[in-house]
Amino acid sequence: MNINQLISKNIFTLANDGGNGNFSIAKPFCCDLLSIAMGKAPAGCVWVTVMGNSNTLAVASLAEAACIIFAEGITLDDAALNKAKEHNITVMYTELPIFDAALKVHQLIQEYVI
Repeated sequence: MNINQLISKNIFTLANDGGNGNFSIAKPFCCDLLSIAMGKAPAGCVWVTVMGNSNTLAVASLAEAACIIFAEGITLDDAALNKAKEHNITVMYTELPIFDAALKVHQLIQEYVI
């Protein structure tokens, strides 16, 4: 599954299209501690978090996350969203709890597994 396919499901609200739609999604990753995410987020993950700030964007970039989903109604402020646009980071929002959002991503990925 790639980012475009995830976006096309219309389950999560797209806040910023990072232009990396063909980037393959490996699995969901849940973490709200940036220091742990920096060392443990696998490349190609969909990072589900409630840490809605520009530091999260920096960690996502360093970890080579495919995209970020901010859960539980968390959104980025204008400055952070502009940073996501500047660095081509795909950002989505959801009202779902972290676990439920990650589970949904996992289920969608399984639909594309042969």
